[in-house]
Amino acid sequence: MTTISSREFNHNISKAKTASRTGPVFITDRGRPAHVLLSFEDYQGLLRTGPKMSELLAMPGGEDIEFDPPKMELVLRIPDLS
Repeated sequence: MTTISSREFNHNISKAKTASRTGPVFITDRGRPAHVLLSFEDYQGLLRTGPKMSELLAMPGGEDIEFDPPKMELVLRIPDLS
């Protein structure tokens, strides 16, 4: 992980581009992270979508399983704030 100031980025863009080959480059503005420079390959990796969680948890034939969960007894108490 590389961090550079926006001033340094403006003066030496090639250094930031070179550093982005090994990982994200965080560009700060007044000491706070403001931007991230990524290689195109890393950016494409962020865009890739895999299977949805619902697809991963799906069970073929699972719709035939009977499921009747017990009712939960929930007792609420008013706290004494005095």
